[in-house]
Amino acid sequence: MNLAFEKCFDRVIGHEGNFQDNPGDRGNWTSGKVGSGELKGTKFGISAMTYPEEDIKNLTADRAKEIYYRDWWVKLDMGLFKPALSFQMFDAAINHGMLAATKMLQRAVGVADDGIIGRNTKRAIDTMPLDDILMCFLAERLDFMTYIGSWPTFGKGWARRIALNLKLAAEDTP
Repeated sequence: MNLAFEKCFDRVIGHEGNFQDNPGDRGNWTSGKVGSGELKGTKFGISAMTYPEEDIKNLTADRAKEIYYRDWWVKLDMGLFKPALSFQMFDAAINHGMLAATKMLQRAVGVADDGIIGRNTKRAIDTMPLDDILMCFLAERLDFMTYIGSWPTFGKGWARRIALNLKLAAEDTP
């Protein structure tokens, strides 16, 4: 694990928090559907929907860190991005899923949102000012959130997450 990952992990854990098993949150169910499967909850952002075999309630921060590094940081190839964008992508992928986060980034930089970070996406990222990427990306995230059916229930918390990420984006860019 590297320093960039450690910083991003600490920030994400600040958003994700401790154990919760709200029965109205689909992520807390092993099937990903409210009322279907086993209600195991979410801890440190590790959800029963994504990791149905994990003992969510007894998950340690160290185990969560291992999972995030292996299954998210490495798979998303976060080393491709500048640190400010790495955090925003990492946070979005954990909150919305890797495919949705990738498509949001592609829309933010003005390329086809095919879900693959290929040559065109990399070129767009390299040529667009970082501040513009971050602001457009966070706007894409907030817009995406407003279309989620549980926005009336969880929207206030999600909006606060984006507000904090805007502050972190300002802190992370010169």
